[in-house]
Amino acid sequence: MLQEYRHVIWDWNGTLLDDARLCVEIVNEMLCARGKETITHERYMEELVFPVKHFYERVGFGFSVEPFESLAHDYIGRYEQRCRECALHDHAMDVVRYCKELGIEQSVLSAYHQERLEGMLDFFGLRPFFARVVGLDDHHAHGKTEQGIRLMAESGFQPGQAVLIGDTIHDYEVAQKAGADCVLFAGGHCLESRLQSCGVPVLSSLEQLMETLSLIHISEPTRPLYISYAVFCLK
Repeated sequence: MLQEYRHVIWDWNGTLLDDARLCVEIVNEMLCARGKETITHERYMEELVFPVKHFYERVGFGFSVEPFESLAHDYIGRYEQRCRECALHDHAMDVVRYCKELGIEQSVLSAYHQERLEGMLDFFGLRPFFARVVGLDDHHAHGKTEQGIRLMAESGFQPGQAVLIGDTIHDYEVAQKAGADCVLFAGGHCLESRLQSCGVPVLSSLEQLMETLSLIHISEPTRPLYISYAVFCLK
């Protein structure tokens, strides 16, 4: 069955930006500073959930001594100092540019702070590619479901016309609530086995997405673009 995708909604952290290892390092720095046991990268990817407050509890932070807001402030301070050390994932720029060339509208939907998100997109030269950029108004990463629903409503695209590309189970949940299809990327913040449990296509690289987009056929210049949903299942 063919799905007509005219709008791609990108997650930022972990999907376009390769920052998972930095995030693990920061969490471990914070655990060490509080005399707690550090975690492996694999455990990080196994435990990450939204709201992020629940993730903090899972890996050993206690809120009876130090409130979550204080921990979140510590985390974001460390992250902001180093986030520009990170790079985009391989082929991230290529696939975003390719979508634009094909006439597919693109947006970014992130649990990152709006102002910081805009700054990072500018830093990497990506901002001109996106019609809409939607982040949060705080640093608590509680989730982006409401923002996703509003973005879909404002975009004017109907279910079946939009696909959300992310790297966490939360991205899948947001897509479900917002009425978008979903493709998940296993190179970010979540174990591939957890992503596969969502029952949607899971890609191991953004290059696979490029290969999928190259299979588009346009019979007439004025007709909509069609992307085969089936060929996302490349594994």
